[in-house]
Amino acid sequence: MIQITESAARVIRRQLPKEHLASGGLRIAIKAGGCSGFAYTFAFDPCPKATDQVFEGPEGAKVFVDPRSLKLLDGTVLDFDEHNLMAAAFTLKNPHATSTCGCGESFSA
Repeated sequence: MIQITESAARVIRRQLPKEHLASGGLRIAIKAGGCSGFAYTFAFDPCPKATDQVFEGPEGAKVFVDPRSLKLLDGTVLDFDEHNLMAAAFTLKNPHATSTCGCGESFSA
């Protein structure tokens, strides 16, 4: 399960029309790489793939996750940090991450 905070849901709902994806969602995936072993990827998609898990947050904001990525994302909280001085960004509180890099974009499990 992926929990979506109100802040993250607000950004997803606000961004979808800008991407011309009114009924789409945010795809979160994990790929090998980054400075800690795994890296998060984010993209807006028009619809989930047949094998995706779909998680719904406040006011219908949707997140799509493929089965392979879900193994390392299950139990994660998706948030959006609007108060970062460098750049506002999605953040993940991942219970499977044993360490993260300084940039917060990669982790080890």
